[in-house]
Amino acid sequence: MATYQFPEGFTWGTATASYQIEGGATEGGRGESIWDRFSHTPGKVLNGDTGDVADDHYHRWPEDIEILKQLGCQAYRFSIAWPRVIPDGIGAVNGQGLDFYERLVDALLGAGIEPYVTLYHWDLPQTLQDRGGWVNRAAVGWFTDYAAVVSGRLGDRVRHWITHNEPWVAAFLGYATGEHAPGIRDFGAALQAAHHILLSHGQAVPILRENGDERTQVGITLNLNWVDPASERPADVEAARRQDGFLNRYFLDPIFKGSYPADMIAYYGTNGPRVEPGDLLQISTPIDFLGVNTYTRSVVADDPNAPPLHFRAIQPPYSEYTEMGWEVYPEGLYKLLRRLHQDYGPRALYITENGCAFADRLEDGRVHDTQRVSYLREHFIQAQRAIAAGVPLRGYFVWSLLDNFEWALGYSKRFGIVYVDYATQARILKDSALFFKDVIAANGVS
Repeated sequence: MATYQFPEGFTWGTATASYQIEGGATEGGRGESIWDRFSHTPGKVLNGDTGDVADDHYHRWPEDIEILKQLGCQAYRFSIAWPRVIPDGIGAVNGQGLDFYERLVDALLGAGIEPYVTLYHWDLPQTLQDRGGWVNRAAVGWFTDYAAVVSGRLGDRVRHWITHNEPWVAAFLGYATGEHAPGIRDFGAALQAAHHILLSHGQAVPILRENGDERTQVGITLNLNWVDPASERPADVEAARRQDGFLNRYFLDPIFKGSYPADMIAYYGTNGPRVEPGDLLQISTPIDFLGVNTYTRSVVADDPNAPPLHFRAIQPPYSEYTEMGWEVYPEGLYKLLRRLHQDYGPRALYITENGCAFADRLEDGRVHDTQRVSYLREHFIQAQRAIAAGVPLRGYFVWSLLDNFEWALGYSKRFGIVYVDYATQARILKDSALFFKDVIAANGVS
């Protein structure tokens, strides 16, 4: 028995996203996504990198499934590319695209690996962005039609559906800061996009259930952080509450409580979204699980000169930091899970992403990523601690299976437990992959 043992039936897996790994950008009838357009726009992505080839998973998926089998993964979380299934976002369905995902699902099931399918991981068809994207309320219907098409084909085999990955990122990095596709800088537009993403989630939940069976589980994945103030000064404490409202409560409250947090609506003022009668009732349609993506904690200080939320992030001294500049703070996972359980009471929780980027080096055919091994071990221990405290955590997906296209940072950051040589597409298991294999086999951490 391991020192930190997980419950029988706990699910261990890894996660990826379509645009980050698939490649095949112009193959098989796939349409253009906002990330195709964005990454091909000079100056938007580091080094001019694009996802045109990425990890070539579109052609190499059988090899990647073999890696999952070798590691003993019981589940695999991946996303479906909307423009591969419906090239124009609405209208004609691309049979080749659906066939690709059907082959992938069937091969996973044949290998004894449960597919956890995310419908939207940020690759909106560009044709829909040309019509306003998520700021257009029509996007709600576009998404539910897409969800119906995919679940209509795969709902008899896929038991776990995730409607959206990280609405906060899709809305605020895509429409407020412009760091991500579609590259718009309008805070009010971002709030409206966030509302429509949440509304499309609520409307898709019953469709996914209807196209499944009694085993079907539907949820959403949010990026959430534990938040601490930089000091005990009242201004910093209040700044931490604003950050918690901005990042966490603004998405958790409508899903679980049927309302936006009053303090944030007041703070946003005229920038706030247009909400029609019945919207929040639909957004709060009960879900079977909450997916949690978390990598670090937020430490913030009040800063009147930092609009629109008037706080700034602080990097505590003496902490370890990843290549992303994110603090390594494993206890934040425990604190976050306890808070979610106590304040929102989801039926079940999954860690749908957790991992780290470090400057991995290939030496003599091996990658000795000791920092990643330590990061994962300490986070696994905090997850087990949360379970022991009564949190209904049902599974853990490490981000990521493969080194991949890291959005605006291109190929400069490596999150994978499997090293990818982008010149040859060779896959090499890092020490962290071998460590994870042992964790899965033991269902625990020594």
